[in-house]
Amino acid sequence: IVACRSGRVEFAGEDMAGCSTSYRIGCGMAIVPENRRVFAPMTVLENLEMGAYLRKDDLTEDYQRVYDLFPLLYERRSQLAGTLSGGEQQMLAMGRALMSRPRLLLMDEPSMGLAPILVEKNFEIIKQVHETGVAILVVEQNANVSLGIADRGYVLQTGKVVLADRADALLAHEDLRKAYLGR
Repeated sequence: IVACRSGRVEFAGEDMAGCSTSYRIGCGMAIVPENRRVFAPMTVLENLEMGAYLRKDDLTEDYQRVYDLFPLLYERRSQLAGTLSGGEQQMLAMGRALMSRPRLLLMDEPSMGLAPILVEKNFEIIKQVHETGVAILVVEQNANVSLGIADRGYVLQTGKVVLADRADALLAHEDLRKAYLGR
């Protein structure tokens, strides 16, 4: 949405900065936006269909995969998305993104506004999705939980990377622990 002022945004060796959303999705990118951004007047099932709108193949397996990850979505598939709780909407936003069969899943603040038990559950699911071969980039202020499942981490201050390392090394970094981890 915001044009790059400098640098490049590359995915699979291709500059994505000027590409359309449809093109990016077709290349294997999907996003779970901050605040979920579900289509409130549509049902859960219709929201999932929106995640696969570029696909022309059979979606049966993908619905099943999403429902296996989020059984509650199956129970609520006819319910309007706007009537779901925040945690349920986060599940729906994740499921919708997975319907495109992404190779790269971008997640913006997946724990925002969620109860701690739901945060833990959602990050377990993020880890499961990653284990299927999907690369995941998470922007998250909850450093403890995100670094707990990450391979690598980057700490930004005023738009600049100030620390970059393996997640376990960042968790052990004294300055980071004091500033962000409350230890």
